[in-house]
Amino acid sequence: MIELDNYSKALCIGLKSSNLHERANEIKVLWSDIKVEKDLFRLAQIDEVASHLGWLLNQTSISHASYWVEEVDVIEKRIKVLMDTLEEVARILAKDDIPIVALKNAGIAKGIYPIFACSPMGDIDLLVSSRDFHKAHEILLNKLGFIFKFRSELEEEDLEEAFKGGGTEYYKEIDGYTVWLELQWRPIAGRWIQPHNEPNGDELIKRSNSIDGSAVRILSPEDNLLQVCLHTAKHSYVRAPGFRLHSDVDRIIRYQDLDWDVFTAKVLRLQLKTAVYFSLHYATQLLETPIPEKVFKSLKPVCYRKKIISHFVDQAGIFNQKRKKFSKVGYIIFNLALYDSIGENLKAIFPPLETMKMKYPNANIFKLPYYWGIRLLNLITKRAKL
Repeated sequence: MIELDNYSKALCIGLKSSNLHERANEIKVLWSDIKVEKDLFRLAQIDEVASHLGWLLNQTSISHASYWVEEVDVIEKRIKVLMDTLEEVARILAKDDIPIVALKNAGIAKGIYPIFACSPMGDIDLLVSSRDFHKAHEILLNKLGFIFKFRSELEEEDLEEAFKGGGTEYYKEIDGYTVWLELQWRPIAGRWIQPHNEPNGDELIKRSNSIDGSAVRILSPEDNLLQVCLHTAKHSYVRAPGFRLHSDVDRIIRYQDLDWDVFTAKVLRLQLKTAVYFSLHYATQLLETPIPEKVFKSLKPVCYRKKIISHFVDQAGIFNQKRKKFSKVGYIIFNLALYDSIGENLKAIFPPLETMKMKYPNANIFKLPYYWGIRLLNLITKRAKL
């Protein structure tokens, strides 16, 4: 078990989505042990869970400061704008027969756990079919007034290059808010996740579910859980938004009817058991997410990979996303440990020609070593904040 102080316990109670009465009793018992309320609020703000905890406090008779209430109000207003925007985008795209699936927190807030104060998010993530991608891009620009722009300075606004990478980003000023939107045809598209390990986006859309009264779709329960597990792993379980991401796993498991055998089979087929195991593990440890023991037995990583990942997560710390979590070398070692085998590690370092041609169309069997060199240099130098 992860050892937690009283402040960290309070953050966990605020973040998890179990029975409201149960959580309200938990926070009541713990509240007398919170010595400085303002310190708890500051820590909750750093890890973006102040509105979660504020919303929970509002459901109880606990006397709490007004800044919790203000935080709830701020987040609720912003998320309503994002959800209204999501619905409008889905409605307009549907007129051109382009279905969209809301991913991660956007899909969860829209169709699974619609408590806006408990759903802060940085952007709206949309999955579209690869064949609809370019048409959706034009509609976002010309009909909906979005601006094609990447937030990262390392990315250039080149549509074809962005398509090769898996997706594009856009923004629009709406009701005083800057709304960011990601359009993806690859559901994960992380630099450390290889295409052959990633679920096929077009197949995910075919299996997706509708939401009553909405043009937005969400992934099937098993696909949804796999996607958020991979997203949490992509953020190394601790890198921003770090701690908050574990709620995605928690909410899907608690509020969706999952076929665990189907889910486990998907994970094993894609050779992702190590990455997914730890997403489930930390949800259980932090949020008491109910996961059958048979799932952990089926997905248990090899011993040395388990030790490496546990070591780096313990060193980085689950909380305080502003803290530097990894060194350059540590980050590379950590990500290599997420794969299931040495063979998968070699594919990650030296992808096969078919994969390389997605990013480098001029690659051929003779030029492959050259492009491997370029790719490795990019992986080392063009990295996320550690």
